[in-house]
Amino acid sequence: MLLTPRTKAQRPVPGASRPGPRTRRRLRVPALLALAASTCLVAASAPATPLGVGDRLYPYLGNPGYDVMSYDLSFTYPGTNSKPLKAVTRIDAWTTADLDRINLDFAHGKVESVEVDGERAAFSTAGEDLVITPEEPLSEGSLTRITVRHSSDPVYSAEREGGWVRTADGLAMANQADAAHVVFPCNDHPSDKAMFTIRVTAPNGYTAVANGLRTDVDRAGRSTTWTYRTAHPMATELAQVSVGRSTVLHRTGPHGLPLRDVVPTAHRKQLEPWLEKTPGQISWMESKLGRYPFETYGLLMADAATGFELETQTLSLFERELFTQSAFPKWYVEAIMVHELAHQWFGDSVSPRSWSDLWLSEGHATWYEALYAAEKADRPLEARMKAAYAASDRWRAAGGPPAAPKPPAAGKKNGIFRPNVYDGAALVLYALRQEIGAPAFERLERAWVSRYQDTSASTAEFVALAEDVSGRDLHGFLHAWLYGKKTPPMPGQPDWKSMDPAKAPAKMTKPAKTSKPAKAAKPATTSKPATTSKRTR
Repeated sequence: MLLTPRTKAQRPVPGASRPGPRTRRRLRVPALLALAASTCLVAASAPATPLGVGDRLYPYLGNPGYDVMSYDLSFTYPGTNSKPLKAVTRIDAWTTADLDRINLDFAHGKVESVEVDGERAAFSTAGEDLVITPEEPLSEGSLTRITVRHSSDPVYSAEREGGWVRTADGLAMANQADAAHVVFPCNDHPSDKAMFTIRVTAPNGYTAVANGLRTDVDRAGRSTTWTYRTAHPMATELAQVSVGRSTVLHRTGPHGLPLRDVVPTAHRKQLEPWLEKTPGQISWMESKLGRYPFETYGLLMADAATGFELETQTLSLFERELFTQSAFPKWYVEAIMVHELAHQWFGDSVSPRSWSDLWLSEGHATWYEALYAAEKADRPLEARMKAAYAASDRWRAAGGPPAAPKPPAAGKKNGIFRPNVYDGAALVLYALRQEIGAPAFERLERAWVSRYQDTSASTAEFVALAEDVSGRDLHGFLHAWLYGKKTPPMPGQPDWKSMDPAKAPAKMTKPAKTSKPAKAAKPATTSKPATTSKRTR
């Protein structure tokens, strides 16, 4: 994501056939099992509690005991973005433990009913969890289907960050980092990726687009249902649904890759010169990393003031005004486009194992954004990295080191999106390239996106791969750069200095992330700041 100050069990192989969820049968409980049954009932009657997978930054995100294989999401748009959508969420999951209860992340919507393997199940709430109690406990290693009928409300309080984005003519989604569960019930953590099928029913005259490729359009009476499916697993925070009076533009990318962009119909002509740049940008990224990792790509131009751009998988979200009313120079807007494109490799295809691993996503996207500007617009990479080095100690003091960001402040769950995980993390990559040399660094980058494609990966795995590729012990070197309170000396740049946070002004070049910041003045100059003044996620 890039913030905009101007607008303030073993997982089967993906694609492999899977057995359907088993049908549960009621079993008579023999007298000899009465004591065991009573014990289960006592356990099930205990108060529901919120759970989590132990993420350091978001302790109640995700849930233990199961591994989601697929989501089937159905939304019915009522023709206005100020009323709740009717929704059905079906989840197929493998149990990784014996479960008396199933916790899903879900908040804000209203649950009408829950079924587990076709049978009604009791449910309650605890914190931001939907706690489901099936009629019979679930045994470890079984495939189960959970069906939740619920509403999905696009109207939030001022404190809520993310979820549905209300546009001028409909809706879009922005679920990073922890807001997918205000849209639909899920296991809302990037460590549990799954396949998605998304169906959207809307009144005729609206167009619905979602992640992946369109598989069906069914027009019936006064409404149309659009169906999309992903060909690769996806983290919940990357889900995207657009409903609006939009035009979908199609073109072909490298090696026949289907591209589709979603634009407000009234601005189609004005946006086309920007959209036609995407095939060349994909070719440039492929020259660095290898083939684009998904089945399609495109830009969703939202008629909304979000305050950011976002790398939703296969369909990146952008503010329309960035392209039609921006005071930023042309080369800079193009670099932002590349930032979100780079995320398709770093953050989408290879997702962070935990939110402390966010630097791997944002740092790499910032790195390729800066490299593209250097190669295509003569904006020297070394100058940007030197400026980042000067600010690095200040960023670490304010937000923590790149791989151990400070937890978000109360009421600011997206507060982890600070400069330390953007240019501060790109600076780590620059230091690593300086240390092991450009050829080894480039091999590392290709190996990383190839080895961990369609999975989630951690900082420890990146360090281990860097050592394998370079043939060197890098533990001490990278530990200092990733976890140190102070910025280490830059290899090959003995004259670079980082400002003392105690003596430097408190103001940061990049503001802390908020999902809907207030409007701010656009920069008057057309020269690019030392570090990005607009931030993508």
